[in-house]
Amino acid sequence: MAGADHRVLPRTMTAAQASRTYDAVIVGGGHNGLVAAAYLARAGRSVLVLERLDHTGGAAVSTRPFTGVDARLSRYSYLVSLLPRKIVRDLGLDFRVRTRTISSYTPAERDGRPTGLLVGGGERRTREAFARLTGSDREYRAWQRFYDLTGRVARRVFPTLTEPLPTRDALRRTVDDEEAWRTLFEEPIGVGIEAHFTDDLVRGVVLTDALIGTFADAHDPSLQQNRCFLYHVIGGGTGAWDVPVGGMGALTDALAAAARDAGAVLATGHEAVRVDTDGRTAEVTYRTADGEGVAAARHVLVNASPRELARLTGDTPPPPAEGAQLKVNMLLKRLPRLRDTAVDPREAFAGTFHIAEGYGQLAAAHARAAAGELPDAPPSEIYCHSLTDPTILGPDLAARGYQTLTLFGLHTPARLFTRDNDAVREELLKSTLAQLDAHLAEPLADCLATDADGRPCLEARSPLDLEHDLGLPGGNIFHRALSWPHAQDGTGRWGVETRHANVLLCGAGAVRGGGVSGVPGHNAAMAVLESGAG
Repeated sequence: MAGADHRVLPRTMTAAQASRTYDAVIVGGGHNGLVAAAYLARAGRSVLVLERLDHTGGAAVSTRPFTGVDARLSRYSYLVSLLPRKIVRDLGLDFRVRTRTISSYTPAERDGRPTGLLVGGGERRTREAFARLTGSDREYRAWQRFYDLTGRVARRVFPTLTEPLPTRDALRRTVDDEEAWRTLFEEPIGVGIEAHFTDDLVRGVVLTDALIGTFADAHDPSLQQNRCFLYHVIGGGTGAWDVPVGGMGALTDALAAAARDAGAVLATGHEAVRVDTDGRTAEVTYRTADGEGVAAARHVLVNASPRELARLTGDTPPPPAEGAQLKVNMLLKRLPRLRDTAVDPREAFAGTFHIAEGYGQLAAAHARAAAGELPDAPPSEIYCHSLTDPTILGPDLAARGYQTLTLFGLHTPARLFTRDNDAVREELLKSTLAQLDAHLAEPLADCLATDADGRPCLEARSPLDLEHDLGLPGGNIFHRALSWPHAQDGTGRWGVETRHANVLLCGAGAVRGGGVSGVPGHNAAMAVLESGAG
């Protein structure tokens, strides 16, 4: 299953399946919905999953986006950090990840010469890379101190994600480190970064984890950048971001198999349009190509955004969400050569390749986008999945040295695309790739493969495209601003509760949601099982 495309499931239910009352109806067959379905079905509950599309997986899928080309790319979500091994073990998933030996490479030009910062490949190489860039060991020592701090938090906070929500005070006691608590939970992350580091490029590399999918400045008083940073550094208790073997669809294929094998009914091509509930029982009205139907349930779990939940239940919707990223998938005939000849492209692209992400550049890009204009130097980061996991390429492509590239652009909020999505996307793509080309010894265009129709193997998606393709509100990959991983007013025991006693939110917009984690799905299932219903 590790190399398979996402599984297309039967579009229709039998009459007996459609007419029964289920212990749980799950709206949405993304990875969190499938996690919940697998847990509940394995616990003996009857489960129906209603998925609008003709396949399960949501944003965590592997597809062949280029005509006639045997390359299965993680089209939307692409790396794994927040998925607890507990979920993989509990559900018996046939799913593996591989660790990247290189964390990141950031090209730069200093004193008129190309250089850069390579993080990874062992402590000695990393120390030497810092010294080559900055001229001393100071920034490397600061790097060690700062990530020792985040590591202490990761080891203590990550295990709490699959437990009932702690209070803020309880989580603070768990962290048991006042400097770390102040740096990550109380002050804007820019304060801590500026206190630890002096080099603009190093500061920028650190800050990027606070901005993935989040449109904010380093000193935003809302601290939404801190919440984003926290989730990016606590995964697995280490903060490491791993490569899913076979692509992201391997995970959702394994989850779909686990749910179905345990007895869950997975119905694709079934779009939920309304949820009616009295707090004890519920009915979910759904639409198919053949008309409408109704499924009765004791619990309804909504694996969709809070805004979609409000639409389904007729409640007041939350404030609109907004995404702020450009996602680009590419297939290359070969990796491009770098201007910085001290670094092998196979190492530079194996980790996260930072582009235009100096601290000052990130601030300037945010300010320009906040003023309603595309950044002059759009920041982005790239990595090559196939260097770590070549199984996503067909044997012929792998033998010929083909490689994939995934690019994730920052600071491009959905509002910038509303005047003309296609034109703005193309303008942004051109300027983003120009930032990359500035650090290459050959144009990226010369390295792009072509599909069966002779077109370059390149696919770009804006926030508006993600809203259209996946129903992400405003293209926001987290469904809304990320939450702190502790209880707040109205969050409930597990962070999945809603104002309806038997309707739960199990998507990325739940407390402790966001990323490919399965955590909201696990926690919603635990809330159902704890209730004793069914």
